Amino acid sequence: MTPGAFSLGTAVTRCGRLAATWVVVAALGACATPPASYDYTAFKQNRPVSMLVLPPVNETPEVSATYGVLSQVTLPLAEAGYYVVPVSLMDETFRQNGLNQPAEIHDVSPQKLREIFGADAVVYIKVTQYGTSYVVVASETRVTAQARIVDLRTGQLVWQGSATASSSEGSSSGQGGLVGLLITAIVTQIVETASDRSIIFAGVASQRLLTPKKNGVLYGPRSPNYQKD
Repeated sequence: MTPGAFSLGTAVTRCGRLAATWVVVAALGACATPPASYDYTAFKQNRPVSMLVLPPVNETPEVSATYGVLSQVTLPLAEAGYYVVPVSLMDETFRQNGLNQPAEIHDVSPQKLREIFGADAVVYIKVTQYGTSYVVVASETRVTAQARIVDLRTGQLVWQGSATASSSEGSSSGQGGLVGLLITAIVTQIVETASDRSIIFAGVASQRLLTPKKNGVLYGPRSPNYQKD
């Protein structure tokens, strides 16, 4: 066999193996199970009109996480068509009654919340990531929040979900070697921490968390899309 014939045969074999690999990858992708649709039975049975958003429980080291997220989460609910109890009214009411910590506020019974505020549902939020972190050669501002909506008239859980927003979304690896990456990460962390960019990503995460979409909250009665889900 000539050297040319050997090279051609090897190339054909490699191409065949590559094609087979892509076939397997495509088959695995086709077999991937899509996320299950959320069960909205309780949501549609209760159909809340007004919502009370409680101060989020902060599970991060950042002291500003609770009010950073709280300042952002009422907007998407209002835009979705719900009446949202004003944050200032909610906050002052709890303070006047000696409740200042989110955890103890979350312990107030649904019946009591209904009696005090008259809302149809309450939104419990937990912040699990908030702020800027430096890891090896990357600096990232990330906000992650989880939410549960409970009907105050029946005590039923009507919806729950989570969302994340990060400054690293869509970014690609920088150039300039390891030293360049380290310098970029340090400068980014300083800038993002000094300017408190967490509040920006808290807004993005809140929109992703509470804006109506597939498996998200349903539209409220003030929306033209109400009951068109």
